[in-house]
Amino acid sequence: MSEGTRAALHGQLAEGTGPPAGRWRPTPAIRASFALHLFGVCALLLELRWWPWVLGVLAANHLLLSLAVLFPRAAVLGPNLTRLPAAAAARGEVALTFDDGPDPAITPRVLDLLDQYGMRASFFLIAANALAHPELAREIVRRGHQVENHSFHHHATFSLYGYTRLRREVDAAQQALAQLTERAPRFFRAPAGFRNPFLDPVLARRGLRYVSWTRRGFDTVASDPQAVLARLTRGLSAGDILLLHDGSRARTAQGEPVALAVLPLLLDALRAAGLKSVPLAGACQETPN
Repeated sequence: MSEGTRAALHGQLAEGTGPPAGRWRPTPAIRASFALHLFGVCALLLELRWWPWVLGVLAANHLLLSLAVLFPRAAVLGPNLTRLPAAAAARGEVALTFDDGPDPAITPRVLDLLDQYGMRASFFLIAANALAHPELAREIVRRGHQVENHSFHHHATFSLYGYTRLRREVDAAQQALAQLTERAPRFFRAPAGFRNPFLDPVLARRGLRYVSWTRRGFDTVASDPQAVLARLTRGLSAGDILLLHDGSRARTAQGEPVALAVLPLLLDALRAAGLKSVPLAGACQETPN
């Protein structure tokens, strides 16, 4: 990357530019939570003896929001892209997405398979992994795919972070991936798909869209490629967002990475159905930086 490009990207990200920033628009559930908290404060000011009822209502509210964390495809905590837009579906497009890479033992073989079938994908990279394998991150882009934000560290406790720590985690990944690939990511997926109410305002102010999936194969825990394939292809149709992992250590009984065993079968299924995988930005008609 040239010094001029690096400086421009650093300046953009420091100022919150890069992807166009947006205004945070709380979901109905979050607005209702704000209203309940305001009502609780007013109720206590009017009559302090009501505190058990107020605390009970607020506790129930927090419990419901906490339960929403466990449903990755829900939109309770913020907008959530689970399918491609109708225009992309009409074009026969799907989006293959890969999480947790890059991995020097798996990602190059994934790229070769995608080239073989003429398919393009979106790679949600862990920024720490990308910094450890910078040429591999750049190779993803050189092959015509796109790199998106999957956090900097991919900690299992990501969904427990407060606003400030989420902001640091997202921003650090955004800056690292932009500097490596000369394109600021435009989409974000939380580790394991679990997010909390503080994430949506972080993403909105950075112009990042949250993405989950239409279906996933559970290739991080399953060792049977046919079972993973069945989950990904059951009801397969244009507009689907499919999730695999090029950073997973899961293996088949023969010792092969599950994702590599499944991918050619999945690509055959896409081809047979007349479907083509494209990066998310193209499917959503966004212009890459």
